[in-house]
Amino acid sequence: MKIHRLTSPLPEPKPAPPGNDNPCAACNVRVLSLCDALDEQDLPRLAAISSSMTVRPHQILVAEGDNADYLFNITDGTVKLYKLLPDGRQQITGFLFPGDFLGLAAAGRYAYSAEAITKVTFCRFDRRKLDKLLDDFPKLERRLLGIASNELAEAQDQMLLLGRKTAREKLASFLLMMARRSGLPGTPEQPLELPMTRTEIADYLGLTIETVSRVLTQFRKERLLAMPALDRIVLLDRPALERLAGTV
Repeated sequence: MKIHRLTSPLPEPKPAPPGNDNPCAACNVRVLSLCDALDEQDLPRLAAISSSMTVRPHQILVAEGDNADYLFNITDGTVKLYKLLPDGRQQITGFLFPGDFLGLAAAGRYAYSAEAITKVTFCRFDRRKLDKLLDDFPKLERRLLGIASNELAEAQDQMLLLGRKTAREKLASFLLMMARRSGLPGTPEQPLELPMTRTEIADYLGLTIETVSRVLTQFRKERLLAMPALDRIVLLDRPALERLAGTV
C-alpha cells in the first residue's frame, strides 16, 4: 500500500485581512467548533493566537510520534486519522469534518497521523499560547474537556464496530454515521457524499475492499440505497439501515 507523505512543509499561515481583528466571528463552523465556547467580545483573543491554513489532498497535518506543538480546528474539507502497523498497513481510526478539533495529546506527542482526504482548510493554534488562554477562559477549557470526552466515546463505538458487528452491520453503521456527521439527509436532492475511497472505508471498518464493494452492491440490489456516482449515495430505506445498524 502506498503511504502518501509530505513532500514539502505545511504552507505559511494566511494573514488576516486588513481591519479584520475578529475573523472567528464570521466562521461558518463556529457553532460546531472550539470557538463557540467564547462570547463575541472574547473571540479576538482566540483569533490572535490562530493561523488560517489550507493543504491539498494527501498532505499530512500531523504525524504519529511527533511533538504535539499545535492543535487544529477543521473549517472545511475531510481528514482521516490513522495509525501505521509494523508491516506498513494502516488502520483508519476516524474521519474529521468541518467543526472537528484535532491534536489533543496526553503524552505530549501525537498518538496518530492525520492526512487530508480533500482540500482542507483549518485554524492552527500554538499549544503553549492556547494553554495560557485557558487560564483566562474556563469555558474554553470545559469545551476542550467535552471534545476529549467525545473522542473517548467515538473510540468505544469504533471498538464495537470492529469487534462485534458483521460486514453488513458495519457498512450500515458507517453510512448512517456519515449522514449524521455531514448533515446531509441522503435524499436524491441532497445525496450523501463520500470523499473517501473504498480502500479507506475498508481500512476504517476492518474489512477488505472486496467486502465493502460486495455489501454496497447487496444494499443496492435490496433497494436500501442507490449510487448515482462513485462518491455519492442516496439512502432509499433509512429505517431498514437503522435496524441493520442496531440504532433502533
